[in-house]
Amino acid sequence: MIRFLKSLYLTPHFFYAIAVLVVLFLLSYGWNEMYGITWLVALGIGVLILFEVAMLYSSSALSAKRILPEKFSNSDQNEVMIQLTNKHPFTISVGIVDELPVQFQKRDFFQTTKLLGKERTTYSYSVRPVERGAYVFGNLNLYASSVIGLLRRRYTFSNEQKVKVYPSFIQMKKYDFLAIDNRLSHIGLKKIRKIGHTMEFEQIKEYVSGDDVRTVNWKATAKQARLMVNQFQDEKMQPVYSIIDTSRVMKMPFNELKLVDYAINSALAFSNIALKKNDKVGLVNFSNTIGNFLPAQAKKTYLNNILETLYNMDSEFLDSDFGLLQAMVRRRITHRSLLLLYTNFEHISSLHRKLPYLQAIAKKHVLVVIFFENTELRKLSDVAPENVSDIFDQTIAQQFQFDKKLMVRELQQRGIQTVLTAPEDLTVNTINKYLEIKARGLL
Repeated sequence: MIRFLKSLYLTPHFFYAIAVLVVLFLLSYGWNEMYGITWLVALGIGVLILFEVAMLYSSSALSAKRILPEKFSNSDQNEVMIQLTNKHPFTISVGIVDELPVQFQKRDFFQTTKLLGKERTTYSYSVRPVERGAYVFGNLNLYASSVIGLLRRRYTFSNEQKVKVYPSFIQMKKYDFLAIDNRLSHIGLKKIRKIGHTMEFEQIKEYVSGDDVRTVNWKATAKQARLMVNQFQDEKMQPVYSIIDTSRVMKMPFNELKLVDYAINSALAFSNIALKKNDKVGLVNFSNTIGNFLPAQAKKTYLNNILETLYNMDSEFLDSDFGLLQAMVRRRITHRSLLLLYTNFEHISSLHRKLPYLQAIAKKHVLVVIFFENTELRKLSDVAPENVSDIFDQTIAQQFQFDKKLMVRELQQRGIQTVLTAPEDLTVNTINKYLEIKARGLL
């Protein structure tokens, strides 16, 4: 009995019916003929309630199963599917209450759908995680009601499931597909022509149909009395490292996502593109200590190692030690490499403290410092001020923006490549810088 009462819920229509009965009973005090009619209505409602109880509790005629993907993609919309089966011969309305992971902070989840008699269907909804880690879904609760709609029967499916949220592999695949389809310009990636010849000489060989006529070696042709051409081998694979600052400066959120997660998503997409370009990719993260170090490799399967490392990467509330980073780079990255350093500077004094270490790194490697534009300050500086307080706020915002541009200039004057970007444009601008450096043959 207790189990039955716990599963039985009253709908708003039930209370509407009770309210109608109350009004009718009040009216019957002054209108005697109405008294009998009111009791007939009450009897009819009682019969409908009993009939609906019999319909809903005749058997366990509703089943459901939550279907989750193998992993979620951070900062993207991820689909969750619920498979519903109605074994009743009649149409039912189903209210769905899914116990979402605590990371979503959503306690008002309620979706409704209808199922025809003997129908099996799949209902889906989307969730957007903004943190990496393990997410646990709780019970799946269904509330079924018939066409009468006075009562609901609750079904609880103990369907606890865990799913891991990885860096944005959806974003990575998007850039990958566009690269294959040569449609990178659709999302802002530039097509940059190579300057000069980036291929290494291999040998002189006899001309065959299809060889580039621009590679004809006229001296060898005259000596051999037949057409000879220079043969080149493709440029060597270059080591490319993504270096991610996981200190407190990367904890700042933009659109619910931390800067460190923007950097992680970008590093994953970039590493995939670099592997497609036949370069060797590696990964480093640091704060007050050196975290993970993955040496540069060119194996396509290496991307799985990078993905797992990025998934487990965490940021600290401590300051970053650039001296330690410089010492590690000198000791462990022995070949000239392209180093993409994801960090942030909120004030020019912060940059000045780290400049000696950045210059030391840039002496041997091609260093690209990637840091973030404060989009909130940009919005503030673009709004027309309405009073003295607004003018004061706008002046400060413009000063901070100017400092960012000054940082770019100071880094470039010291031979350090820079990318100053809004968080949402990070991946596009990073890949563009990489393509530009490759085209210019700076490595």
